[in-house]
Amino acid sequence: MNKSHKSNAKTRAPLQVAIRAIGNSKGVVIPKIILDQSGLKEIVEMSVDGEKIILSKPKNTVREHWAQDAQSLAKVGEDNLVLGDFANEDNGDWAW
Repeated sequence: MNKSHKSNAKTRAPLQVAIRAIGNSKGVVIPKIILDQSGLKEIVEMSVDGEKIILSKPKNTVREHWAQDAQSLAKVGEDNLVLGDFANEDNGDWAW
């Protein structure tokens, strides 16, 4: 089974599916083989390009996995400060 979205689907004839009423909206059932070929899961991004409705894998948000990445770095000891600690030792005589 090919899970790559770059499958040989272009060599096949397009699959026609019915647009069905779903409450006040409309929808289509995506056949399992199409989902398997695309690698799409539970959540997709939907956009329109001319007459095409495009479903694609959601893009990661900028900081989506930062917490897990920080924990992984700490486990291997790679979580040292890059610029060092700013302890302000020379500020002892300042009045706050």
